[in-house]
Amino acid sequence: MDFSFGAEDEELRGRARTWLTEHLAGPYAQAAGLGGPGSEHEGVTARRAWERELGRGGWIGQGWEVPAGAYGQQRLSLTGQVVWAEEYAALRAPGRVGHIGENLLAPTLIAYGSREQQERFLPGIARGEELWCQGYSEPGAGSDLAGIRTSAVRDPADGLYRVTGQKVWTSLAQDADWCFVLARTEPGSRRHRGLSFLLVPMDQPSRIEVRPIRQMSGTSEFNEVFFDGAVAAEAVGGEGEGWTVAMGLLALERGVSTLVQQIGFAAELDRVLAAYAGSARAGDPALRERLVRQWAELRTMRWNALRTLGAEGGPGAPSVAKLLWGGWHRRLGELAVEVRGAAATAGPASWAPDLPYERGLDGAQRLFLFTRADTIYGGSDEIQRNIIAERVLGLPKESR
Repeated sequence: MDFSFGAEDEELRGRARTWLTEHLAGPYAQAAGLGGPGSEHEGVTARRAWERELGRGGWIGQGWEVPAGAYGQQRLSLTGQVVWAEEYAALRAPGRVGHIGENLLAPTLIAYGSREQQERFLPGIARGEELWCQGYSEPGAGSDLAGIRTSAVRDPADGLYRVTGQKVWTSLAQDADWCFVLARTEPGSRRHRGLSFLLVPMDQPSRIEVRPIRQMSGTSEFNEVFFDGAVAAEAVGGEGEGWTVAMGLLALERGVSTLVQQIGFAAELDRVLAAYAGSARAGDPALRERLVRQWAELRTMRWNALRTLGAEGGPGAPSVAKLLWGGWHRRLGELAVEVRGAAATAGPASWAPDLPYERGLDGAQRLFLFTRADTIYGGSDEIQRNIIAERVLGLPKESR
């Protein structure tokens, strides 16, 4: 199978590189390399401004299934989107704060939303002006999404929903303008029935409270979000269709977004390899074999992502992908500290609660600490294996 890029893709590569080089200047240059998993809290103000710059350049919404330029965006092929992502990563452009709206909500609205919802929300995302967060997981219903208890009652007087409940592990909630919330709108319903996919504005001070969760890495990428009668006007796909919409959204966390994620993984692996080459353990054959395996597995994930780019995956495809990259990234975090030897076991000379790791190790300790959660968030490995067993292999369902 030919995984090479064509002449049109290479022309785009030059154009993307030129645009990024010219625009990553001034305050945006200072935000280069900031953000991303494990450091979403860094440089948010500058990165929000950068989102608007990307919007003006037409670089947001490249893969949306809408006419080219409908919302001011360029329309790129799947391989073109990969080329853009590669150049973006190579120049260490700021971590995207608009990726949830662009890559998750917008395609969901295009697939399931009404024309009015698309016209209301897609332009703000395409301009980089409105940021979104995802209200799925709850205490007691993290990986088991069908067990959520957040409820929403529709007021017959004005037709608005009043949302009450708690969400947890909500990325970017402290900075988001909107949240798409999976809530139970049918009283007495159970599991995946009676759910709705609601669009909730976050600027409701007396009705929404956001509490950052401090992690063992010392940072607060995730948040608890408490809803106390928060108002929502929009239900995507119609009331009671939340499970269908939610599952459609989860299926979007593949393809180009997977390749973009792997570009970040490759940069992290390069840093670990460089640390190994300059360490006292550089001649350790067992450690070298593990690093080679890590490199080979990442290349295999890339080829598989390219092979399946744009293809319809089966019901277990997202679960298989999550198992692969979650375990891979966690092992990389373990290798990052192992190649450092004893130095990786010591904390900073001036320890503080918000900085429990050593900055001088090229982020090795932070990578180790953050990746401990990779096999848990977004659906734990146990849940992913159950999905594959039940929906793909047809094994008996787990007793509940």
